[in-house]
Amino acid sequence: MHTSLALFATLLLMQPAIGQPREASEEPMQMPQTQPPAARKALLEARESVWRSFFSNDRAALEKLIPEEAIVMDSGSPELGNRRSVLEGAAQFAKSGRKLVRLEFPHTEIQSYGSVAIIYSTYLYELEEHGKRTPFSGRITEVFVFRKAQWVNPGWHMEPARVSGAGQ
Repeated sequence: MHTSLALFATLLLMQPAIGQPREASEEPMQMPQTQPPAARKALLEARESVWRSFFSNDRAALEKLIPEEAIVMDSGSPELGNRRSVLEGAAQFAKSGRKLVRLEFPHTEIQSYGSVAIIYSTYLYELEEHGKRTPFSGRITEVFVFRKAQWVNPGWHMEPARVSGAGQ
């Protein structure tokens, strides 16, 4: 958690203090950087690997991709999750007998700031159990950090799509 807080504090410190005008000699505020195609491809491959590793309960891959300081906000959970809860969730999913049969990200936008990338996406996945398929969709914001020559995923916030008529 401290790493995530430090990251956000650093980003905030790069902006001028509220109510104080910027000096003419100050550096301009950092703007998102455009990633070269190869870097974008590597980032999106890491993102897809996190998802597929979760659904296949690939613990070794998840341990490489999700660092110890991970903080996650998953749909349906009132609590903040962490690396341990993600690993436990992957193991529970594997025991359920369900299988991932479809994974798509219909719309994705990326903001990159140095070694940090924030991915905003819509998602669609489909699970199969006993021949029955169930679709899931929604939006997700994922944070990736380029560390030790690879992208790692220290946090995300997942928001499922609302089902028409739910809660009424």
